[in-house]
Amino acid sequence: MSYQTYSEVILSIPPLHFAYLGVVLCIVLSTFGAGWGIFTTGNSLVGAALRSPRIRSKNLISVIFCEATAIYGVIATFLLISKIKSLPDIDLVSGQPRNAWEAQIIKSSWILLCSGLTIGLSNLFSGISVGITGSSTALADAQKGELFSKMLIVEIFASALGLFGMIVGFYQLSLAEFPSK
Repeated sequence: MSYQTYSEVILSIPPLHFAYLGVVLCIVLSTFGAGWGIFTTGNSLVGAALRSPRIRSKNLISVIFCEATAIYGVIATFLLISKIKSLPDIDLVSGQPRNAWEAQIIKSSWILLCSGLTIGLSNLFSGISVGITGSSTALADAQKGELFSKMLIVEIFASALGLFGMIVGFYQLSLAEFPSK
């Protein structure tokens, strides 16, 4: 089968692949952001704790904020998967649908892709920003102890990026409706 345009290539892909791609992107990007943030915070925390051991337990809150972005991704992934209700009838020999794909299935699949991408990217950037502010918090707390509470407020705002992305992603998800068989 030869394709003449890119749109023919995209239209030949079963639409549920895009829905599952959104699910995968949601969990992968969220956990990658959390891991990156934990790595960034952990390096600075360990280094600063050598100079000032009192900051060890207090600054673990930064790691917990980073882990929260991964938890947001896991929750959103379960909601995305639960939204996919039915599989259309597919001819097992050719792999093509028996009937033309319904417009509702195509629309809902693309909505799930966009929702997963929105949640995943917001959690990725939230994890990175929480990691950077957590690193700064550990280093500032090692220098002056009274800076911890002020820096913690900045860290909370960085963590709110993930929540805002989840709200937008859940709104997008509410627009997807797969038809029942």
